[in-house]
Amino acid sequence: MTAEPPETLTLDRMETPIGTALVITDQGGVLRAFNWSDYEPDMQSWIARRYAGVTLTEGRGPLRPAFVAYFAGDRNALASVAWEGAGTAFQRQVWAALCLIPAGETWSYARLAEHIGRPTAVRAVGLANGSNPVALVVPCHRVIGSNGSLTGYGGGLHRKRWLLRHEGAPFREVAA
Repeated sequence: MTAEPPETLTLDRMETPIGTALVITDQGGVLRAFNWSDYEPDMQSWIARRYAGVTLTEGRGPLRPAFVAYFAGDRNALASVAWEGAGTAFQRQVWAALCLIPAGETWSYARLAEHIGRPTAVRAVGLANGSNPVALVVPCHRVIGSNGSLTGYGGGLHRKRWLLRHEGAPFREVAA
């Protein structure tokens, strides 16, 4: 996806079962960033670097109904949300592949790397996955370890666990 650079961005703070979500959209309703309120300073820094000079205002964004539907149980409610992830060509390739993982399923980092034709780039795929600025819509939470266990998630493993259970996706709990 390639959208025009935005002139304004809207920050919609949405309460969810797993914390306050920060949904940033542009004037055309394209998702530009998503994160959780406990990571707001990092997200604000990211926005300032990627969208210098853009006006950011708080208010109800156009994507609220899709997010409300998702958290109410429609696990496919975010599939048609338009997004723009400012990143390298490789990152964008990984993010596009993430969108192919259906709700209720998980892939390993190795499978994701194989899918994009870079089977030896598992670590690079992991880094690209972790730098996804539009999490949840680009479902990086659906990537787990090769042994089926949960691996890192920028929003915290407690959220990844909740999201995967919410979607009915398989994963393996590993004792700490």
